[in-house]
Amino acid sequence: MLCSRSKRVFVLVCILSSFLLVATATSITEEEEGVEEWGTSVKGRFLAEENELNSSLILAAKRTKRKDPDENFKLYTGGWNISNTHYWTSVAYTAAPFITIALIWFVFFGICTFFICVCYCCCSRRSYGYSRIAYALSLILLILFTIAAIVGCVFLYTGQGKFHASTSDTLDYVVRQANFTSESLRNVSDYLNAAKKVDVQSIVLPSDVLSSIDDIQGKINSSATTLSTKTMENQDKIQDVLDNMRLALIIIAAVMLFLAFIGFLLSIFGVQCLVYTLVILGWILVTGTFVLCGVFLVLHNVVGDTCVAMDQWVQNPTAHTALDDILPCVDNATARETLTRTKLVTYQLANLLDSAINNMANRNFPPQARPLYYNQSGPLMPKLCNPFNADLSDHQCQPGDVHLSNATDMWKSFTCQVGASGICSTQGRLTPKLYTQMAAALNVSYGLNKYGPFLADLQGCDFVRSTFTDIERDHCPGLKRYTKWIYAGLVVVSTAVMLSLVFWIIYARERRHRVYTKDYNAMHPEASRDKAP
Repeated sequence: MLCSRSKRVFVLVCILSSFLLVATATSITEEEEGVEEWGTSVKGRFLAEENELNSSLILAAKRTKRKDPDENFKLYTGGWNISNTHYWTSVAYTAAPFITIALIWFVFFGICTFFICVCYCCCSRRSYGYSRIAYALSLILLILFTIAAIVGCVFLYTGQGKFHASTSDTLDYVVRQANFTSESLRNVSDYLNAAKKVDVQSIVLPSDVLSSIDDIQGKINSSATTLSTKTMENQDKIQDVLDNMRLALIIIAAVMLFLAFIGFLLSIFGVQCLVYTLVILGWILVTGTFVLCGVFLVLHNVVGDTCVAMDQWVQNPTAHTALDDILPCVDNATARETLTRTKLVTYQLANLLDSAINNMANRNFPPQARPLYYNQSGPLMPKLCNPFNADLSDHQCQPGDVHLSNATDMWKSFTCQVGASGICSTQGRLTPKLYTQMAAALNVSYGLNKYGPFLADLQGCDFVRSTFTDIERDHCPGLKRYTKWIYAGLVVVSTAVMLSLVFWIIYARERRHRVYTKDYNAMHPEASRDKAP
């Protein structure tokens, strides 16, 4: 009798402890949602803080104030910084409640199961009846928790798929932006290199300009290489983590779904030996899924921290912050110097071309003035509009000047035909060779001028600001939603399978009692008649 009562007490304690764990998990979820929410209230919450963030920008400072176990549980105040170990220990500490729940479940359910097994094996068995209400209720609850486990697995699988796709899209977008910037820098370097080779009838750029091109090319190539290399390294690391995470979640969802479904069927058909084996397996797996709940709570908080950090950086952009670990700005001095040099080279090339037009193409030299003479004739060529003044400020074009964008087509009509001697045999101001040289110089000047706005944006790190703005607006809501899906799916699966394990034991007990009672009544019909009302 004592053992029978002990079994009932332990089963009741298991049920109560399971519901207590569920309530604790729910309260943790609600608390995290209240404290860590990063929706529309984030911007307003940081307005006062933003006024203090000037030269030194601490990203997501208020949001990341969490207890740090490595600093005697003092509040971490370093802000969002994925290179700081104290940031990771503080955000990892948010998983402590779920780790605690996993330990309590593992120890307490293990103790309960052990004592039930001891009582079942060591105590004498007495005749017993069964309650139809308890039998029916345990069956109904077992069905409900099994359905909940299946729904949780579906939710978990769907969430991980969408999260992986959304994160991969975000990562690809960052890489595309970095590659575009790096490629554009290399294009500027190529144009500068081509400018060194410009030669219009032995007229070349001044030596000091050529020297400045050599100096800036090294800096441009270094910046482009640093940007692309760092971005690709981060992409490889993050993509590996995402792929491993996706595989782990798919395996967890499949195993928990299999466990819930097979456990339900075995309980219904009364295969007690296998049911108890699955209980032991499920006991371990539920512990693991509670640990995973903590892991994805950490992920949820890190994603939220990152989105808030990006939003704050966009509002308070600086050259160097912790966000350089994701997408670094190009060095401001290099960007400024590159912009200046490209303007200078563009100005010098335009001057070189205008000098060739004024001093050679539009002049009528005598035959003795070879090589300047090649029988120039016909209407005068229009002058090229130089986009810059001598101080590199913007220059207003005069009427009749041709622009960089259409000068090549305009000058082509001034090209003559030449014979074997290289002298024009038809009317024109340019020989085909001279036109080719001028067109090559013009293309370099046009290309450098075209990249002027890009370099101006680069100087202010606008390409990073634009990237983070797009991520915060277009990608963060999806990342927020799908981390919640995974987080909620893991909580539902963990709690549903945990309660299913308890009711596998309860239902197995009630089913065994029911079978025993039916067999006993069949063998002793007089006892059954005595109990009848």
